[in-house]
Amino acid sequence: MARPISLYWFRQDLRLADNPALTAAAQDGAVIPVYILDDDHAGDHRMGGASRWWLHHALHALNDALDGKPVVLQGDPATHLAALAAASGASSVHWNRCYEPWRIARDTAIKADLTARGLVVDSHNGSLLWEPWDVTKADGTPYRVFTPYFRRGCLSAPPPRQPLPVPSPFVLAATDYQAAGIDGLRLLPDTGWDEMLAPHWQIGEAGATARLAAFIDQDLLGYKDGRNFPARPNVSRLSPHLHWGEVSPNTVWYAAKDRMDAGTVNHEDGDHFLSELGWREFSHALLYYFPDLPRQNLQPRFDAFAWKDDADALRCWQHGQTGYPIVDAAMRQLWQTGYMHNRLRMIVGSFLVKNLRLHWHHGEAWFWDCLVDADLANNSASWQWIAGCGADAAPYFRIFNPITQASKFDPNGDFIRHFVPELAGLTNDYLFSPWEAPRHVLDAADVVLGQTYPHPIVDVKASRLDALAAFAALKDTA
Repeated sequence: MARPISLYWFRQDLRLADNPALTAAAQDGAVIPVYILDDDHAGDHRMGGASRWWLHHALHALNDALDGKPVVLQGDPATHLAALAAASGASSVHWNRCYEPWRIARDTAIKADLTARGLVVDSHNGSLLWEPWDVTKADGTPYRVFTPYFRRGCLSAPPPRQPLPVPSPFVLAATDYQAAGIDGLRLLPDTGWDEMLAPHWQIGEAGATARLAAFIDQDLLGYKDGRNFPARPNVSRLSPHLHWGEVSPNTVWYAAKDRMDAGTVNHEDGDHFLSELGWREFSHALLYYFPDLPRQNLQPRFDAFAWKDDADALRCWQHGQTGYPIVDAAMRQLWQTGYMHNRLRMIVGSFLVKNLRLHWHHGEAWFWDCLVDADLANNSASWQWIAGCGADAAPYFRIFNPITQASKFDPNGDFIRHFVPELAGLTNDYLFSPWEAPRHVLDAADVVLGQTYPHPIVDVKASRLDALAAFAALKDTA
C-alpha cells in the first residue's frame, strides 16, 4: 500500500532538526519538501540583496541535506501548493508560522483555500520561544516595555518546548512537478559584491550548529561585558541563522541553559544572552500587535518631528565616509560582511537620526538591503528604539557620542584600524578624532584630511544641541 503524501512548505525554517512542522509532515507520510520564493505578496518588504545572497546558499545547503529532493519554485504559493498537491495526490500540507503582517494575511487565505480543496492544513510554531498571543499583560493587551515583557511575561509563562530531533522515519517523496530550481530564482547579485561576504559565514544548518557550539563553548564566557566591544569575540553571530531558521531559538535557548545549569557558564553571562533572545521575541510580538511598525511611529507625536533632507549626508553615512572613525568602521563592516555588531548598530543609528537628523526610514531601508540577518520585526523595532519613537525606546536625548563610544568600546583601536585602514598609522590619542591631530602627526600617519580620509560631515556637539532643540519643539506642540 502506498504511503500517504504530505507537502512540507519551507519558509524561514531551513533546517531538519527541531522543526515541528516537518516532524508533523513526516508523521503523516512521505514528504515532498517545497520552497516558494514569493516576491509579489512581499511588496515593500521584498528581500534585500544580502538576504537573497544568503537564501541562495541556504537553499543549496538544504538541497544537499535532502538529496536534491526539494521542489524550488517562484510565484504565488497558493497556486503552486494547490497544483502540487493535486499532481502528487498529497493529503496534507504543513508549515511553520511566520509573523510578518503580509505573510499572516497570505497564509490565512492559503489555509482557507487548501482546506476547501479537502486537504488537511496545519501550521506550527517553529520560529519563536513564545507565541505573541501567549505573552500579554493581565488585561490581555500587549506589553510595550521590554523588561516586564520578558521578566513578568515570558519567564512566568510555561517554558519553551524542548528541541525535537530530526524526524525519524523520514521518507522523501519524488515529484515531476515543474520547478524553477535554486539557480532559476536568480538570487545572486550581478555586481560581485557578495564575494566579500562569503568568507565570513558558513551558511546552512551545519554552519549554524557549528557556530552555536563555538559560541557556547568559548564566546559566551565573558558575554555580559565583552558583547559591547566590537573587536572581541563575545557575540553569538547567530542572528542570520536564527532569521533563516537554520537553528531554532529553542535549540539556542537550551544550549545556553544547559551550560548554566552545569556550571560551565556563569549565570550573569547566560542570563544576559537569554535576554537578547528575549529582545528577539519582543520585536516579533510588537510587529504582530502593531503591524504598521515598519512604517509608522509607535509614538504618534514623532509624526511631526522636523527631519532633515540631505542626500549627500545620507550617502556619506551609507558608505562609511562621515569623518567619524567608529561610524565609518561600522558602516564598512556592514558592507563588507553583511553584519554589524550590536553596539555599533546603536552608534550609527544615533548618528543618523540625531546628529544628521535624517529619518529612521533611511537607516531601516539600508540595513534591510545590506544585512544578512535583515528581519522585519527586529529591524523595524530597533530603528524605532534608537529614534526614540518606538516601544521601550531610548529617550531621544540619549545621543551616542561617536568619539567617547569609540574610546570606551574600541580602546585600542583594533576595530577601527581593521575597517578604516587609512587611519591605521594614527596613535590612539587621535584615532577617534583625527581632525584634532596636529599636522606633523597626520603627516607621519600618511593621513590627508579631505583626501585620504574625510573631514567630519557634521559637528557632533552642535548637531546634538540642534537635535535636542528639535525634540523640545516637538514637545511644545504636543
